[in-house]
Amino acid sequence: MSRRAFSRFFALLAAYVVVAVPFKAMNLIPGFTDVRPVMALGPVYGVFFGLPGCLASGFGNLLGDAIDDAIRWTSIAGFASNFLGPLLVWWFWTRVSRTPFSLRTPRDLLRHCLLLVVMAAVETLIVAPAVALVYPEVDAVFLAWAVFGNTAGFPILFGIPLSILLQEEFGLEPAGALMRPRDPPGNNKAHGQPVRNPGGAFPIVGQSSENEG
Repeated sequence: MSRRAFSRFFALLAAYVVVAVPFKAMNLIPGFTDVRPVMALGPVYGVFFGLPGCLASGFGNLLGDAIDDAIRWTSIAGFASNFLGPLLVWWFWTRVSRTPFSLRTPRDLLRHCLLLVVMAAVETLIVAPAVALVYPEVDAVFLAWAVFGNTAGFPILFGIPLSILLQEEFGLEPAGALMRPRDPPGNNKAHGQPVRNPGGAFPIVGQSSENEG
C-alpha cells in the first residue's frame, strides 16, 4: 500500500476504535460478543476505502478486544470475519456488479441489503463454529444469532444511510470502482466507456475521460 493508503488505514482504525469502545459494556455473552453498532462501519469501509478499509475493520475489532481485555484464540476468527466481510462487499461492487455502486434506486438498495445479509452469514459462519469448537460451554446458537444480528442489522440500519450521506452529500466515490463517464451525450470522447475512479484507495488503472482520445 502507498503512504496515503497507510495514513488512511490508521485514520479509519482510530475512528473504528472510537465508535467501538463505548459499547463494550453492553455484553450479550461476556468476553465473546456485545452490542456492536460499530459493525455498521465495516461495509462502508470496504466500499469507499477498499483494502485499507477492510484491514482497518479487521484490526479495529482485534484492538477493541485488546482494550476490553477479551483477547482469546477466537479473536483470530473475529479478525478474519471483520476483514473478509467488508472485502466481500468491496469485491462484489468492483468485480461482480456490472453497474457502479449506488443506492439511489430501490433495486440497488435491495441488492445491497441482500449483499449485507450474505456478508453477515459469512461472518457468522466464521465466528460461531470457531467459538463452539474452542469453548463448547458457550451457547453457540445464541452466539450465532447475536453475531448475525450485529453484522446484518447495524450495517442495514446505520451503514446504508451513512453510505448514502458519504456518496450523495460529501461526493465520496467508491474505492477502485468503475464509474460512468460524465460527458454529455453529444460528446463522443469517452461516451459509453467506463473509467477508473480517481478517488479510489489504489493506484489508478487507466485514464480519466478528459485525457482519453
